[in-house]
Amino acid sequence: MSAEKILIADDNAEIREFIRVMLESEGFEVIETADGGEVVEKADDSVDLIILDVMMPVKDGYRACMELREKTKAPILFLTAKTQDSDKALGFSLGGDDYLSKPFSYTELISRVKALLRRYCVYKGKDGESGDGFLKVGDVKISGTANQVFVGEKEVFLTEIEYRILLLMLKNRGKIFSAENLYESIWNEPYLYSSGNTVMVHIKNIRKKLGDDTQSPHIIKTVWGRGYRIE
Repeated sequence: MSAEKILIADDNAEIREFIRVMLESEGFEVIETADGGEVVEKADDSVDLIILDVMMPVKDGYRACMELREKTKAPILFLTAKTQDSDKALGFSLGGDDYLSKPFSYTELISRVKALLRRYCVYKGKDGESGDGFLKVGDVKISGTANQVFVGEKEVFLTEIEYRILLLMLKNRGKIFSAENLYESIWNEPYLYSSGNTVMVHIKNIRKKLGDDTQSPHIIKTVWGRGYRIE
């Protein structure tokens, strides 16, 4: 089995080397780039994960993320010194999957990387064939084994996290999921105060991509004071 390939984009050479050494020590193949323009060019189907600095020349991480989402479904891990919830919400809304704040430790980086790769391999079908079984609600249908979502006949792109949220809720129609339920089930991390905003942003993004009315949604409904539900 070939090593999983990780693409790093950071304009700081010392940080790139630090990350590369850590990842290679865990057996990953690493590709480096120093700006947001080049990372978009280098991203292809062979890349399993992208680590993206927010502040970069040519194109910043946010703009690069938008363009990456036009060509790859690989998870994107943002590296940033920005810790405001609004910055994280922006990254998630553009298609990012996770955030890691600078400075970070070896353990933090490797655990986030492995978690994202594990989800990607299981839910993107890189470990097996995509089946024909689809779950449906209204004119939306979602594959139960690979990240494929259709609204009518049109395929829509969901990030890895968005896909997993929708799949979990469709597999448990009628169940009310609190923000805490969703966060701990999908992210596999303890729920913190700021986690509720993270969940809210992802639900908003899913609704938008599915064409669901955010003011009066008919697919993912808000149960006030309790959470979210697909009926």
